[in-house]
Amino acid sequence: MKTKPIKRHPALIPVSQDHHFGLLLVWKIRKGIKMKIETERITGYLNYFMREHLEPHFQMEENVLFPYLAKNDLLRKQAEEQHQELRQKQERIAKHENVPVDQLADFADGLESHIRFEERKLFQHMQKELMEKDLDEMDLAIKTIHEKVVEIWDDQFWI
Repeated sequence: MKTKPIKRHPALIPVSQDHHFGLLLVWKIRKGIKMKIETERITGYLNYFMREHLEPHFQMEENVLFPYLAKNDLLRKQAEEQHQELRQKQERIAKHENVPVDQLADFADGLESHIRFEERKLFQHMQKELMEKDLDEMDLAIKTIHEKVVEIWDDQFWI
């Protein structure tokens, strides 16, 4: 049975597109693990992707999207906590030379779970709760700062 695609407000489309690249990161980590690639190579890519794409994405969500929800909104708080957990997991990975495979797998699982949460719950909640003028304002703010993901990484260990 095929699921119907989620209708997205234009303001959230660029953020959802970023999530696609986040899911590709998850896939690449898992593929590297499955192919028994040296963890240093996977870690190098993860650190690059976090610095260049994931952290700026988290900051955009925290500074542009989330403020439209109340500080005590449970879904906002959950998303912010997940961002912190993912940052901490990546920092632990970045500190080690020989990262255990289970830490990489745990990061991939956490990122996938987080993206699914934002796409299926948080964004649906925002589209339902926010006024159209707020979504339009958000759309304009995102368009002024959002940059499409362009990867500059030579070691394509996942191929």
